[in-house]
Amino acid sequence: MTEITETKVLVGMEIHVELATDSKMFTSAPNGVQPSRYDAKPNTLVDPLVMALPGSLPVLNKRAVAMSMRVGLAMNCTISNFTKWDRKNYYYPDLPKGYQISQFDKPLCIEGAIEIEVNGIKKPVRITRAHLEEDTGKLVHELPGGSHYDGSLVDLNRSGTPLLEIVSEPDMCSADEAVAYGKEVRDICRFLGVTEGVMQRGHMRFEPNINIIITTSDGKEHPTPIVEVKNLNSFKALHAAIEHESVRQVEAWKKDGKEMGPGAKSTRGWDDQKLITLLQREKEDAHDYRFFPDPDLVPLTISQQWIDEVNSTIPELPASRRARYKKQFNMSEKDTAAITADPSLCFFFEHCATESGNGIESAKWLLNAGAKLSNERGCQVDQLGITPEQLSGIIALRSSKSIGSSAANTLFELLCDSQQTAEAVAESEGLLQVTDENALDKWVQEAIEAQPQAADDVRGGKEAAVGRLVGEVMKRSGGSADASAVRTKLVSTLRQGV
Repeated sequence: MTEITETKVLVGMEIHVELATDSKMFTSAPNGVQPSRYDAKPNTLVDPLVMALPGSLPVLNKRAVAMSMRVGLAMNCTISNFTKWDRKNYYYPDLPKGYQISQFDKPLCIEGAIEIEVNGIKKPVRITRAHLEEDTGKLVHELPGGSHYDGSLVDLNRSGTPLLEIVSEPDMCSADEAVAYGKEVRDICRFLGVTEGVMQRGHMRFEPNINIIITTSDGKEHPTPIVEVKNLNSFKALHAAIEHESVRQVEAWKKDGKEMGPGAKSTRGWDDQKLITLLQREKEDAHDYRFFPDPDLVPLTISQQWIDEVNSTIPELPASRRARYKKQFNMSEKDTAAITADPSLCFFFEHCATESGNGIESAKWLLNAGAKLSNERGCQVDQLGITPEQLSGIIALRSSKSIGSSAANTLFELLCDSQQTAEAVAESEGLLQVTDENALDKWVQEAIEAQPQAADDVRGGKEAAVGRLVGEVMKRSGGSADASAVRTKLVSTLRQGV
């Protein structure tokens, strides 16, 4: 009896990126990806073309093509000098034309690659193609306010949104690698300014194609049928779906022995509550869509001059920045990843690090105090109001031990609403550390009297109890005492005569 001796996961990925143009792919109707239009009422971002009214004709959005070229070039793809538009025919309630305008055999971008890193190991992931198409509308199953409707309603606000589909080779061998690839593509697209990349708003959707190579004790390999998991909109769901399929497909093969072959593909949906995939349909092949060139759109010829112009606008990308920050500022991998995940934060960090000369401290402040306050105020870190010069001032005050950590956090928030220097605000608000020995002796004595049990514990050798006394001194000093000096003074005072 043959037994399974090894299993290998293979994952290829289709990533759908909604492009942040002002208008839609083939019409001047407003694009709902823009933040100001996200909450637009259903079926208000439409026109005759979006609704597929007779006589309406498509007109190509040049900016969507340029954005897609930027992504392709950033992923080391070749930009096709000749591309065309095709009709992909299928029925769905939110596809009023009965077809989707896409690209079949002449995609805009071909044969690229990007590098990912997982657990310190780097590997390339090949990009097969990236092609442009229009998004569909969506079905609404729940009315505003949470009430349910007996049926489904169609909202065409999303219909016609420029959609870049990026297709990889099956080069990923684990859920961790697939997530790393998804994050790298998202970061690249955000740095290029082609999308905000907000998963919850559908700006990016992941569709992993997963199968398992099962090796048995007789040396034979058995590839399971490929499963495409549809429309995942979070990295958590992407990871969980791949992990689930990695187990489910092996168990299915044990029962039916079914292997990859013509007609064996299927699509499945992800259930976030049950954490399982559910069969949706057997996967269509290309001929099922009856692709043919769109007669209303002429083929697109792209000059080398245009490609060069687009290429000249590509900024330094996240992977390069992470490597530079590690080398230039000696930053940790975790901090470089967090900084480069958000372009606006990254650009602001660069100004702060340059001004202060301390990348590690600049990152720490922005990722901790900055992130906390931005969440509370509902804005980006670079929109809080604090300037790179002011943050540099905080770092200098902390370096010289002129201000304590608690007072520095208070100072950070105050500077978000002030144009004064860090030192001026710290002085006017009484945040500078007090080095007056008489004042320190007074606060220490008051703390001992206020916390007699903690004082006795310290005298008895329980130094952990000194924390309560330090906290008492800091409270009485308004945070202006040096916590390290306070701890030393307390232990020295309480140990005298013991």
